[in-house]
Amino acid sequence: MCGIAGEVTTDQAGTPDLDAVARMTGAMRSRGPDGEGHWSAGRVALGHRRLSIIDLSDTGTQPMVDADLGLAVAFNGCVYNYKELRAELSDRYHFTSTSDTEVVLKAYDRWGEQFVEHLVGMFAIALVDQRRDRVLLARDRLGIKPLYVAEVQGRTRFASTLPALLAGGGVDTELDPVGLHHYLTWHSIVPAPRTILRGVRKLPPATLRVLEPGRAPRDRVYWQPSYTRAPEHAGWTAQDWREAVREALRTAVRRRTVADVEVGVLLSGGLDSSLVVALLAEQGLRPRTFSIGFTDRDGIDGDEFAYSDAVAHKFGTDHHQLRIGDEEIAGAVGHAVAAMSEPMGAHDVTAFHLVCREVSRHVKVVQSGQGADEVFAGYRYHQPAAAAARDRAAAVLRDSFYDHHHEELGHILQPDWLTEHDHSGDLLAEHLRAPGADTALDAVLRTDTHLLMPDDPVKRVDNMAMAWGVEARVPFLDQDLVELAAACPPELKAGQGGKLILKDIGRELLPAEVIDRPKGYFPVPALTRLDGTVLDMLRSALSSTAARQRGVLRPDYVNTLLDEPNGHITKVGGNELWHVGVLEMWLQRHGIT
Repeated sequence: MCGIAGEVTTDQAGTPDLDAVARMTGAMRSRGPDGEGHWSAGRVALGHRRLSIIDLSDTGTQPMVDADLGLAVAFNGCVYNYKELRAELSDRYHFTSTSDTEVVLKAYDRWGEQFVEHLVGMFAIALVDQRRDRVLLARDRLGIKPLYVAEVQGRTRFASTLPALLAGGGVDTELDPVGLHHYLTWHSIVPAPRTILRGVRKLPPATLRVLEPGRAPRDRVYWQPSYTRAPEHAGWTAQDWREAVREALRTAVRRRTVADVEVGVLLSGGLDSSLVVALLAEQGLRPRTFSIGFTDRDGIDGDEFAYSDAVAHKFGTDHHQLRIGDEEIAGAVGHAVAAMSEPMGAHDVTAFHLVCREVSRHVKVVQSGQGADEVFAGYRYHQPAAAAARDRAAAVLRDSFYDHHHEELGHILQPDWLTEHDHSGDLLAEHLRAPGADTALDAVLRTDTHLLMPDDPVKRVDNMAMAWGVEARVPFLDQDLVELAAACPPELKAGQGGKLILKDIGRELLPAEVIDRPKGYFPVPALTRLDGTVLDMLRSALSSTAARQRGVLRPDYVNTLLDEPNGHITKVGGNELWHVGVLEMWLQRHGIT
């Protein structure tokens, strides 16, 4: 619903740099085109860009201050259960708005640091407790809403985007060798707390951070589902699970209709977004739906309109079909790169940027099917884990998911950027071997959902939607649905090539052709088959003086990619040239030398 920014001085007597906070806030205008607000007191300053979705009046503006309670807050996202919480709190507090933001303030006063456990939604929160002289930063359970942090000359700065922190000035923009290791290992994924830059970190999902003068920051992880078979589910049949998941998904979709504006749906024609439309129709809702397609090339279909049209027709939606030619794709790449908080190598980022441009002409909020594959084992790389022993989880994920192994990076990076240790392998192994996951697939899905996903599809959709002032909501990442799916027997997720239980639900609701077909991956032929203007753009970036002076990639590696631009495809279908080209274009776009 917006962008937030702020600064806290570590010195109790210090004063924040208001100009820096203003620059950070202004850099996020696209995230909140409906207004800007600022507040400061003592050692703290907050900034906010507003996208009006709940309580469209001035009483919903931020930063919001409750002088009686000594609290101030800047909040990005949506608390879907805010009406229920308001009713619970109304016997103790007087409310002056109908916004979910005011509920956050009262919830903190009522429950203290445990307030986040009461919030159902997606959020990044900066809350100032003036009486206790502390600032709390909180991020939602699945990391749907981003929050970047930088330490700058005795000040902690935070913002909804990394470029906003850069706009504040003083950030260390040296590349982080470990972040670079992650980027090249996992097709541009750099999990929290790291980013590609040494001076910027991310607050991890499901984390509450407390900042107090004279003390080190204190983090608390407030949520982690168990990927084990719970006693309360003993004796459940496949039908019991199917009914429970369907009901949880129905609730998740309904929760995400909470708004004082219209809510649409990004309808790809795949199983996940089609289920969202079907479940909305069960509730009597016929939303606007949006699909995008591209020019066919080299035998690759550029759209899945046959499937999205079938779903839109069955449920009577107000359907919008967007067709994009190769020339428009090439022209949009630069805008998509500029909108990235961090470089993202997925070829469909530009597609999301374009479809959200169209969405912004009609609605401010959309539901999307992102997250279903990670939660319900929908990717091909999940299949080997379904048959693997528990202690083989790290090995099977390495073999099916990695772009490059640690020992291969010496052929890609210049010596100064190589790391002695396999940081990516160590991080993944640590997560995979942690207790609380019964099987190899349980461990892989937990790692995918809670470590990797927030910095791939979730970040992708948030960045591209908010670039056009659109809020994207993801019902498959509802906390209750994720908890239920985590407890679900692995065979009910991995069966039938993945997402068995969702496919069985879909057979009761959707046209058969939407379910019984090969999995689609949002086709963008102009970016999966590199040539013409797009290839020239990559060649220019990677051959530039800036890239040579940066000295990160080995020239022979770059030349090999450019000589055969479509000859180096990763295990998950990415293009190596595209991955490194986007990194260089992003660095140049943000003036990072």
